[in-house]
Amino acid sequence: MEKQTYTVPSGVMLVRADKSLAYSFPEHSRVAFHRAFDAGLVTMNGRPIKRNRNVVGGDVIEFSMPEIISSEIKAVDIPLEILFEDEHFLAINKAPGMVVHPGAGTAEDTLVHALLAHCAGQLSGVGGVERPGIVHRLDRETSGVIVAAKTDEAHRGLSAQFAARTTHKEYLTLVMGKPELLSGIIDRPIGRNPGQRHKMAVVQDEKKGKHARTDWEVGETFEELSTLVRCTIHTGRTHQIRVHMKSLGHILLGDTVYGWKPIPKMTLQPERVMLHAEHLVLKHPISGEEMDLRAPVPDDFEAVLEGLRGVTRSQKRAVQ
Repeated sequence: MEKQTYTVPSGVMLVRADKSLAYSFPEHSRVAFHRAFDAGLVTMNGRPIKRNRNVVGGDVIEFSMPEIISSEIKAVDIPLEILFEDEHFLAINKAPGMVVHPGAGTAEDTLVHALLAHCAGQLSGVGGVERPGIVHRLDRETSGVIVAAKTDEAHRGLSAQFAARTTHKEYLTLVMGKPELLSGIIDRPIGRNPGQRHKMAVVQDEKKGKHARTDWEVGETFEELSTLVRCTIHTGRTHQIRVHMKSLGHILLGDTVYGWKPIPKMTLQPERVMLHAEHLVLKHPISGEEMDLRAPVPDDFEAVLEGLRGVTRSQKRAVQ
């Protein structure tokens, strides 16, 4: 909608901006104006203002209403493992194999379909009709913590934290082999693989990639076969952990895109990339309270872990 200019009538003393606009423009509901405020579409002197900002006679407000586009995405009742939920946002332990948002070739089983049903449509519209509520993403095969916003204000607050890199993100992964060190830092830019555009790669020329940093530490080793590694990422590049760990010579189990092949000694071969977003710390987008969110390891990840432990025990008995 086209931007409009509104001058608060002379004589008005200290009235909330949302009340003043709703009274002067009855064709729009107060809720509609709230969405405009939350989306940053109401400004004074070129800067967005909050809905509870007090205005007086003579103040000039510029505003536009958020475009309303009816979503054709159906709400589908798909079970979700909820880690936290209030009226502002929710955190989910995403199941492996679930696509986050609809796209070409996806069915009606994405996280967005499930959220529309669970939240009865009460999701932030900032991301557009195909991404309602979605603040960040996880790959299809990656399981773990993901958050979604119910209001535009919460969406902006959460998105700002991811953009500013003030969130704390830890992943668990199983890699091939055993690192020589117990921990380390990988600070290498990542860009598109020039030969295979669907893949990413560590690049030498920083102009052809983006800064990426991954801190890693060994959690559990399974002889020379595999290692459980905890990764903390300070950036959010596509395939960051997969590419960085491969650059050390340790491909993620199940990651056929980056060269993993079944290991004969393993009794259970993974059917997906063994990567789990286990821990996310951020500030509540409204209250500012620190939120410490943890997602239990899914059954398939745990089964591969137990299989590796079994192989390790067998090898130790054979040596004895």
